[in-house]
Amino acid sequence: MAKARIAGVGMVKFCKPGTQEPYRLMATKAVKAALEDAGIDYRLVQQAYASYVYGDSTCGQHALYGVGMTGIPVINVNNNCSSGSTALFLARQAVACGAVDCALALGFEEMQPGALGSHWDDRESPFEPMLRRLDEVADAPEGPLALRMFGSAGTAYIEKYGANPDIFAKVSVKTRSHAVRNPYSMFTKPLTVEEVMAAPTIYAPYLTRLMACPPSCGAAAVIVCSEAFARKHGVAAGVEIIGQAMATDLQDSWNDPIELIGAHMTRKAAQEVYEQAGLGPEAAQVVELHDCFTPNEVITYEDLGLCGEGEAEKFIAAGNNTYGGKFVVNPSGGLMSKGHPLGATGLAQCTELVWHLRGQAGERQVEGARVALQHNLGLGGAAVVTMYRKL
Repeated sequence: MAKARIAGVGMVKFCKPGTQEPYRLMATKAVKAALEDAGIDYRLVQQAYASYVYGDSTCGQHALYGVGMTGIPVINVNNNCSSGSTALFLARQAVACGAVDCALALGFEEMQPGALGSHWDDRESPFEPMLRRLDEVADAPEGPLALRMFGSAGTAYIEKYGANPDIFAKVSVKTRSHAVRNPYSMFTKPLTVEEVMAAPTIYAPYLTRLMACPPSCGAAAVIVCSEAFARKHGVAAGVEIIGQAMATDLQDSWNDPIELIGAHMTRKAAQEVYEQAGLGPEAAQVVELHDCFTPNEVITYEDLGLCGEGEAEKFIAAGNNTYGGKFVVNPSGGLMSKGHPLGATGLAQCTELVWHLRGQAGERQVEGARVALQHNLGLGGAAVVTMYRKL
């Protein structure tokens, strides 16, 4: 399979529920920005994959009809919080295998205030087996699904490795310090460890409000093309995907709360990516990973191989997750500060990394970035890991 290239990227600034434009308008703006970035007409796009979680069937068609009605296949994608990266996975796969020369991945979301909830209470929930298993392996207080899962994983990490609970606050502070430089971030007020620790507790004993991402609305788009397409149409396409893998839960994935939030999936996908790319995690200079709650960022450092097992506290203390360290993790501000509109998140991560590899990230530019790593997670479950390289 050929290595697919990124022809164009675009996104709108994410916002709080109640302040957004309709998803159709946000999506149209993101797609048009990606088309302009690539320097091509929409009529050259041969397939589209539209990702979202909260919406009726064929929302993808409705969103794209505002850009053009060209008769192409539009595939609607829902893979929970990893929906955006799943759309990118499918677009990349279509190009890499030669089915098409140019594909679009589009993600959007209009969310409601408050904790995530299901709109399908009249049937079995895909999370019931996970919650039953959580009750078996942990003394987990009651709470909304995501809070319960990620909060329990954070508690399990502290207990397993004897780490100081303030590492979760330190990650919030680090991430917000990056968001200050990003005009696309929802939150840009600097934080201190004391402020994060003193914020209202949302899940005992360690998780406070400033360790959780906000419900968000927004859209992002990525155009993927072949080398031949780029050459024919004069598209710069200076970034290629050199490895990408998606993993779902394995039979032995749910041994403890840490595994229940996708640690095993992440490790499996990451290993496949490193084998495809012929590079390890140490080759990356910039990383965008799924920090819906700061405990998940801490756990993911280890699952991606950015540091050894149980070494996240040392990794954070050494500043190896920020400018001047081994990696710059979530220079965008991450989900914590930039926002997390579920269907758009993975594509916004891709957009951020492409900007860094092109040298277009402004004040937050990671100097000398040549290889980038992306991680996007959806409970239930799917983990997508992608590695990019500047050509």
